[in-house]
Amino acid sequence: MRKSVAILFAFIISQFQAQQTPYYQQAAKYKMDIDVNAEKFTYNGNQTIQYTNNSPDELKVVYFHLYWNAFKPNSMMDQRVGNQGKNGDSRLQKDGISRLASIPKDQEGAQNIHWIKQNGKDLKFEIQETIMKVYLNEPIKPNSTTAFTMEWDAVIPQQIRRSGRNNREGVDMTMTQWYPKIAEYDYDGWATFDYVGREFHAPFSDFDVTIKINKDYVVGAGGILQNPTEVKGYDANAKIKTEKDKKAVWKWTAKNMLDFAWSADRDYIVKSFDVPEGPKVFLVYQNNEKTKVWEQAQPYVTKYFQLMNSHFGKYVYPTYAFIQGGDGGMEYGMCTMILGEAQDMEGLMGLMAHEGAHSWYQQMLATNESMHPWMDEGFTSYAENFVMNQLFPPKEPLPNPFANSLNAYRNFIKKGIEEPAVWLGDHHDNGSAYTYSTYVKGELYLVQLGYIMGEQNLAETLKQYYNQWSMKHPSDRDFLHIAQKVSGMDLKWFHHYWINTTKTIDYGIKDVKYDAKSTTITLVNNGQVPMPVDFSVMTTDKKIITYQIPLNMTHSWKEKDIYGDFKTMEYWPWTQKEYTLTIPYTKSQLAVLGIDFSQRIADVNMENNFVEVK
Repeated sequence: MRKSVAILFAFIISQFQAQQTPYYQQAAKYKMDIDVNAEKFTYNGNQTIQYTNNSPDELKVVYFHLYWNAFKPNSMMDQRVGNQGKNGDSRLQKDGISRLASIPKDQEGAQNIHWIKQNGKDLKFEIQETIMKVYLNEPIKPNSTTAFTMEWDAVIPQQIRRSGRNNREGVDMTMTQWYPKIAEYDYDGWATFDYVGREFHAPFSDFDVTIKINKDYVVGAGGILQNPTEVKGYDANAKIKTEKDKKAVWKWTAKNMLDFAWSADRDYIVKSFDVPEGPKVFLVYQNNEKTKVWEQAQPYVTKYFQLMNSHFGKYVYPTYAFIQGGDGGMEYGMCTMILGEAQDMEGLMGLMAHEGAHSWYQQMLATNESMHPWMDEGFTSYAENFVMNQLFPPKEPLPNPFANSLNAYRNFIKKGIEEPAVWLGDHHDNGSAYTYSTYVKGELYLVQLGYIMGEQNLAETLKQYYNQWSMKHPSDRDFLHIAQKVSGMDLKWFHHYWINTTKTIDYGIKDVKYDAKSTTITLVNNGQVPMPVDFSVMTTDKKIITYQIPLNMTHSWKEKDIYGDFKTMEYWPWTQKEYTLTIPYTKSQLAVLGIDFSQRIADVNMENNFVEVK
């Protein structure tokens, strides 16, 4: 065999083998001992990590995240906020100036690594701000486990974003992304994104955490408390057990989670209740006039978990905690940190519904948030609005539960600053553009799929997505594969347009001609994103007739939808500007003509979508 042919053959074989590589995911087991100095807002920590390499690759280095190193002047986060000015995250800046630039020296975040060892031997490491690169003495071979031990101390930063001391509601410590956290490794390599304010990613891990803190504190956490009778807040008959330094010892465990988060405050109270066939829920908050609405939460939270379990898949963890802390709302394993002050139950529950839904679309279905934030925030927003519409039915019924999100998207598009959802989370140039590309377009991705394939198929897709990928790290390709299989449609075109571009949908009614026995309607595509069209008429006797005009690129058409029956017409080629259909109704028989009576299609110009027959 000629050498060039042999090289080509070897390359083809290697590519085939790469495509056939079975799915794998890494695993870690943390054992931590933490000693908190509450007066100085510092702590000392040491941990052992049993790290298992389930990949087919030999690992010669490992990486850790040191997120708190971002909270100081001239950090990459500070630089990013400063460069964005008023276009950035409003929580990180004031009047266009970064809040990090003025953090006092003694309140700068810090994670100071004293040493790290592998199987008892010292390792060389480099600190690259929020990333620690560790050079291994012994490569970690495929399907093997190694042990890392390390010691560090940390300064709890001024509360700027999510973590930190003394948040604006007076909570003493919000301890999130607070420990040296091993990075995720998968087919795409190490997930070593610098932390400049957005999202996170990590391997599923087990946690055994011991926290020593002043006995006056109550700790809320995402995990299972092992000694509730020895600490404050969880057992009315508890006898607080302290060590010589008058510190209580809190022992927590958690299994198969992405992270372990906790919060501590002297004024916390703890309430708990069991959701039937669901988790034990803990409410951890400061009991005062501004948080009294928390006392009404139990029936709403109970119904919330029941609805989520029924429609999106069962919550698999034994507990969940809603904890007052942080700077708004942020999800973690088996808990969320949210601001506690609320005007009414609907406001509080809206925050709980969103952050709680991240247990599905961040924890159990653990996509890489830094690379695909729209799959996390967008799918979560979809679940939030789906459930909230049932918990708090609107006084004036909406055409669908997502109508407000659709209208918000239409209004935002007019500003002309949209950025593609495919961009990495931390690399959006405009804070509002990030919000809409991630939260809103991610949510509308599912809304549009429901319109294209039918709501029953979308519900089945979400169920199968959960069944096949819960407790794993799915990608957008994995979700799309299931959607196409369930619907029988080719949907790659839609995924491309909606996620990779900022092109918009804009269909309209161009012309209507009334004849003696029929009416002829000409529709026009004024946008850049092709879509199937559901065209409906309402007769004068209030009967609705819908005509499904399929798009040729799907190569299959939806067979049913919860928004009514329909008659399927000839398909509309995506290259064709106009489409004409004739219906057997006269002008005197018609009241309204329109595109998508359900108002799910994300058409940016609704003014030419409906005609009132007079």
